[in-house]
Formats: sequence, structure tokens, C-alpha cells
Amino acid sequence: MGRNSLLLSVVVLVLSLLIPCRPCLAAPFYQGKVIKIIEGHEPGGGYDRVARLVAKHLPKHIPGKPTILVENVPGASSIIAANQLYNLAKPDGLTIGLVDRGLPVAQLLKVEGVKFDVTKFAWIGSAAVEGTVLCIRSDLPYKTFEEMRKTKDPIHLATVGPGTTSYQFPILLKEFLGVNIKFVNYLSSSAAMLAVERKEVDGRAGAFTSLQPFIERGLVHAVIRSKVAEPGTEKLPVDENMTTDSKAKTIMSMRAAGDLIGRPFLAPPKTPPELMGIIKNAFAQLSQDPELQQEAKKLKMPVEYVPSEEIMKVLNDLFSQPEEMVKEFGKYIKF
Repeated sequence: MGRNSLLLSVVVLVLSLLIPCRPCLAAPFYQGKVIKIIEGHEPGGGYDRVARLVAKHLPKHIPGKPTILVENVPGASSIIAANQLYNLAKPDGLTIGLVDRGLPVAQLLKVEGVKFDVTKFAWIGSAAVEGTVLCIRSDLPYKTFEEMRKTKDPIHLATVGPGTTSYQFPILLKEFLGVNIKFVNYLSSSAAMLAVERKEVDGRAGAFTSLQPFIERGLVHAVIRSKVAEPGTEKLPVDENMTTDSKAKTIMSMRAAGDLIGRPFLAPPKTPPELMGIIKNAFAQLSQDPELQQEAKKLKMPVEYVPSEEIMKVLNDLFSQPEEMVKEFGKYIKF
């Protein structure tokens, strides 16, 4: 080897030792970080189970494999959690939220305490489409919705507050389909179902996936659903089809917007697009994760990623309703 060649080789070697390789410079942003999921409900319910399932499996789909923790911030049908996420959480990609699918309606109706604009959140998407059903205890004589509808005896339903599906779905059945319903309030979904177990109440409305374990056990059976069908609910009567009143149909359809939103995950406004891209991609991969799907199947909690673009279509449709219809809607849907 000539002197010049030897000198060149030495220079290349020295430079290779002094200049770090590109991968070394580009350590994943989330490496060594902690992501917090603000979950707007009490522990033990359907939202909480989804949050913890996501927290367990999502890290392996994020470059850097961060730790993910769940913080329950219950209250006001998750309005408190949404306010915290919107106004206090830093848009640094380290805080995301799982809130009630009814929050867009709360904003639409200008509910007191709403200090957020759902259209300005950095939307991740949804972990599921959540069709609503009304379930009645199996030991009661009502086997169909029509049988329940015709009885003069009051049907006592457990609810977790006027801002939740457990109230909003059946109140429209009461107002427009003439069902004799009385509501009994409980602090959480788990407490409501315990009341059904104890026969303190006759049933409960809610997401089909949340109620499915109790259906399969034989404790309750579903008698009617919203327009959003899921495997196992296709043959149930649909609330909108049980009336000829056009106003009632529209109001029921507006309420069902939350069913299409499902289990909504979002981040603080102005979270950097590059970080949102990482999180959205991880959620898309998560829905195809065999380990997660196997666990979700055992928990009766199907996980299906609904992209943020689809969520925005639902929100835009909801917020484009005429003011007169919004006023009519607000007569029946309360928070």
C-alpha cells in the first residue's frame, strides 16, 4: 500500500470514530418517556378497560417503547377530564385522553362547564365503534321490546348520569316510543351493573361491548339498539325504525353520533403533527396486533381503529345541524 493510500485510510478511520452514525443521532423521541392516558371515568367500566388494554399493548408499536400509565379523572361525564386535557395538559405528545363519546353533544348543547372545542383537539381516532343497546334482566317477563313497551309497570333502569349513554338512549325511548321508564342513578358503570345483579333495577342501556359479558352470562338480554350495528345485534329492532315522527328520527340519529365515535382518543390542541403521526400509526398497528386481539376477545372488548378523519366527518355532520333542530334535541338530551 502506498504512503498516500495509507494516509487516506487513517483519515477515514479517524473520521468514522469522531462522527456518530446517523441512527445514533436519531434516538426515538419516545425512548425513556412516559405517556399518560387521562381517562374520564371511574375504574372498572368499559372506558377504563379499553384504556388499560391500550396502555398495555400500545408501547410496542411506538418507536422507543415508552411506558404508558392510566390516570382516572372521573366527573361530569368526563367533561372534567376533557377540560384538563384541553386547557392544562402540555401539547408535547406525552398526554392523551380517552373521553366519553357524548362530549360533542355536550358542546353542541352549550352545557355549563364545557371549556373545550372538540373540533380543535388533536384527534387520534377511536378504538372502537360502540353501538348502543338497552338490556333487561332475563328473569323479567319482557322478552321483546314490544312486550316491554306495552307494560304499564315502570321499567327501572340504572344510569350513570344524564350525560351518558345509559340515560340518553332510553330517555328517547321514553319520550318518543312511550316506554314507561324510571331512572335510578349510580356513580359508575360497575355500580350500575351490580344493581342489576342485585335486582335493584330492571336493566341498563349502554355500549353493546360493555354489556355483552352480562348478556352471555344470561343475566340480561338486549331488546333494542341504535342504528349502529355490531356482530350480535343485527337482528334487534332499531330505535329510529320504531317511529314515523321525522323529528324523533333525526334526534335519535343525532344521539347515535356518539356510537360512531365509539371510544375516542385525543390529545391536547397543537400537539405537533409529527408526534400525532407516530401515535396514530401506533393505534392503526394496535388494531392488527394478535396479542391484543386475543386479550380483547377474552374481555369481550373488540378493538377496531377508526381514523381521526372519520371522527371529524361525524363531528362536522353533528355541528352542521340547523339551530331549530339543536334546540329540539336539547329538550330531551341533558347533561
